[in-house]
Amino acid sequence: MAQIPPPGEFIRAELERRGWGQADLAKVIGRPLPTINEIILGKRGIMPEMAVALGAAFGNGAMFWMQKESAYRLSLVNQSDPCTELRAKLFEWAPVKDMEKRGWIKVTHRVEDLEVELRNFFGHSLEEEPRISAVARQTFRTGHFTSSQMAWIFRAKQLAALLNVRRFNLDVFKSSLPKIRALATSPQKTAQVPIVLAELGVRYVVVEQFTGSRIDGAAFWLEEDLNSPVIVQSIRFDRIDSFWHTLAHEIRHIVNVDHPSLDTDLVGKSRATPLDEMEERADVEGAAMLIPPDALRSFMARVGPTYTKERINQFAQKIGVHPGIVVGQIQKLTDLWNANREMLVKIRNLVTTTAITDGWGKTV
Repeated sequence: MAQIPPPGEFIRAELERRGWGQADLAKVIGRPLPTINEIILGKRGIMPEMAVALGAAFGNGAMFWMQKESAYRLSLVNQSDPCTELRAKLFEWAPVKDMEKRGWIKVTHRVEDLEVELRNFFGHSLEEEPRISAVARQTFRTGHFTSSQMAWIFRAKQLAALLNVRRFNLDVFKSSLPKIRALATSPQKTAQVPIVLAELGVRYVVVEQFTGSRIDGAAFWLEEDLNSPVIVQSIRFDRIDSFWHTLAHEIRHIVNVDHPSLDTDLVGKSRATPLDEMEERADVEGAAMLIPPDALRSFMARVGPTYTKERINQFAQKIGVHPGIVVGQIQKLTDLWNANREMLVKIRNLVTTTAITDGWGKTV
């Protein structure tokens, strides 16, 4: 940085232009002569009150003198601060405080140690882009997701790698979808989901989302040979309809061998972004996997707009799903979000008894 002259040099120039001495300036602004001398010699800084007085005396305003003072003082400081720059980059790259709180990385005091912790967690340096393997070697792109979402998916990858499951066969998995769907009849059966999926070669994990990250689930592969599918859910909405809708959505991603899917706002009144073709397909197919769309339309045409618990229970029993799943799909199609909410029973504590879980006080 070029050397910046002290403000005293500009004061001296103003005095010479006017033919004043330091004593004259002291009298004009009503300040002690030693104070003026120290400012001109650079031994004393210009405070706001002095800047106002100098600006009035020389007719160039207080801001002129504050800027001269700030520029000079800044020039005396080393302009390079690589530690702060690196720390800022790391905090932008990852939700450091949240990850420390969850025990995903160690609490560190030196920025170099923090960089090592994050490199070990993600398995690469800051200069490399995080990779999640899938068909056609496509990857998650950091520009598409927040740092919290990326950390969440990589934690799921770590947990999934710990699981021992049977070898995955896509044809066998497709033929076994009715077996998975049969678990949707009661809350208690949701605890069997991780077990049944493992028998079919699918790694299932649960990771609590970071506040505000709005993640419902994701589907991806550990390896590029497509023999290691993973489904992760956040169960941020502890309801049977949300659980099954998200699970069915991710199952369809696996069936369709879609590239990695990190799904946000699958359940609720609105989405942050419109669905693309891949997500729309998984959404439609996932819903149809749970409730045949023709049967649902027929039921709604006969019963709506008043959906009593008795009629919902009858329909749910007929098609073989829990009534809360019927309520969830009706809510999504009609915006009747407050109707029959008591039927949306909680299932998180059931699922996490059998699923490898990170969150709600549970750690691996």
